[in-house]
Amino acid sequence: MNARSALFDLYGDHLRERGGRAPIAALVRLLAPLGVAAPAVRTAVSRMVRQEWLEPVRLPRGPGYRLTPRAVRRLDEAAHRIYRDLGPWDGRWHLLVVERVRERARRDRLAAGLSYLGYARLDETTWIGPRANPELDPLLAAESVRAERFGSCYEGDAHGLVARAWDLDGLARAYERWLADAEELLAEAPAETDEQAFAVRSRLVHEWRKFLFQDPGLPPELLPDGWPGMLAARFFDDAAARLLPAARRFVDGCLEDPRGDCEDDGV
Repeated sequence: MNARSALFDLYGDHLRERGGRAPIAALVRLLAPLGVAAPAVRTAVSRMVRQEWLEPVRLPRGPGYRLTPRAVRRLDEAAHRIYRDLGPWDGRWHLLVVERVRERARRDRLAAGLSYLGYARLDETTWIGPRANPELDPLLAAESVRAERFGSCYEGDAHGLVARAWDLDGLARAYERWLADAEELLAEAPAETDEQAFAVRSRLVHEWRKFLFQDPGLPPELLPDGWPGMLAARFFDDAAARLLPAARRFVDGCLEDPRGDCEDDGV
């Protein structure tokens, strides 16, 4: 787990609901159980400030960093997808016709960004998604790209459209691998203290968040029968909820005493 990813996980999973800010000393303490050293934390924080994900702030317990509005939008949208809080599907697709981009680097960034937001490419300039993503406007603005947008009904086999647009077989295998690895992690990693529970839950969430780059959040009615993502999601929800109280105690202890011993008596 690299420092930048660990920081995104930490802010999204714990600090967002605590005002989205923390002293740098607390960030160092919180990432230590994940094997991230203090210099790596500070380097990652500096990088995230340059990228406008974090901004420095003076806190009662020392200098710290808070989420920027851009980061808050990204983490809130990610949370909806991670915990599948997307609401019912109205049967309409969000269709984008994007202007041609000649520069390869900008074209690649745009494609990666649209894929992250849940869109699939139908041809060179046409993309489709199960719903409009609120992060679309910032992405297009960042790349200075215009796009025509349509709310569309598909007059055909929707399951066939999904199978052509997205690699469901590869995604199913990814969920099966995640579930096997997660079961192994919980069976072998100790979670007897608050710090250990925090570390195990952080690793579980970190690996689950990777599906943000793979799973477009398709409505259940468009997924194949026996979809392994459903079983994996139930396992994730149960394990994350079970470990959360102890993980919260560890986080609260580190925020209250950033340079002290933030370990409680145990789970």
